[in-house]
Amino acid sequence: MLVLKYLPTKDLTKRLRENPLKLTSAALEMDFSEVQTRIVRFIKEYVENAGAKGIVLGLSGGVDSATTAALCSQAIGGQNVLALLLPEKETFKQKDLDDANTIASQFQLQTQLCDMTEALDAIYKGIPTFNPNDKLCKGNIKARTRMIFLYYYANQQTRIVCGTSDKSETMMGYFTKWGDAATDIAPIIDLYKTQVRKLAMHLGIPKELALKPSTPALWPNQLAESELEIKYETLDLILFGLERFMKPEEIAEQLTIEQATVERVKARWLANEHKRRLPLPPKLGFRTVGNDFRLPKHTY
Repeated sequence: MLVLKYLPTKDLTKRLRENPLKLTSAALEMDFSEVQTRIVRFIKEYVENAGAKGIVLGLSGGVDSATTAALCSQAIGGQNVLALLLPEKETFKQKDLDDANTIASQFQLQTQLCDMTEALDAIYKGIPTFNPNDKLCKGNIKARTRMIFLYYYANQQTRIVCGTSDKSETMMGYFTKWGDAATDIAPIIDLYKTQVRKLAMHLGIPKELALKPSTPALWPNQLAESELEIKYETLDLILFGLERFMKPEEIAEQLTIEQATVERVKARWLANEHKRRLPLPPKLGFRTVGNDFRLPKHTY
């Protein structure tokens, strides 16, 4: 069994001891003008360095994809951002499509409507043991099919695929491996959900959309907070504390919640590390792919 340990350096331990964290909503406050500048620069430089003609992303009508689309538009111009609208019959909601079109219009994005229903039905029929009642397996097929559409347009039009995952859901492993996580860049993946919502409003995204309940839309009536069994406002502070090496009992005491809740979040975070990494290889050669090949460090 692979055991993962996250241990602070002695210098960091000293600084944390001298300046203990206070887990309030203020801890997650950021200079969102600076955040905006850094992410926009990151996107622009990546597209230029890749020699790409633009970006393609999935626009669902939710806050994560709306915020990412807005940042991409500011980085390279909306005319160079292709937003795919990817409905399918089982989870289709006109409100989501309307919200996606609102963002596309506001940030002058190109759009392409791709109804995935026929493609999904063909996949279901092609799997000999397909079980329509297994919603998890069926939902993962939907997430991976979305990426097929995105990478098709990326290949066809020499674009890069831009991911829309946030830090809260990524740390919790609340995504489909080789599905919504299969992207070229992930501009908002270092922002917790509550931070993404604030950045969205900073960018001028309508408040109603910024605060809209999150859903992966893999099956009907799916809501992220219901499945995670915790509100993002609490989850983000727990993850923030764990990220900074706070002990579960310290986090629980500050947030006045059960320590078991913190332990559950921590266990899920660590158990899903495999979803955030490339396939693990044995060390056999002089320089092993994924372990020893690194791009030069960049600062944004």
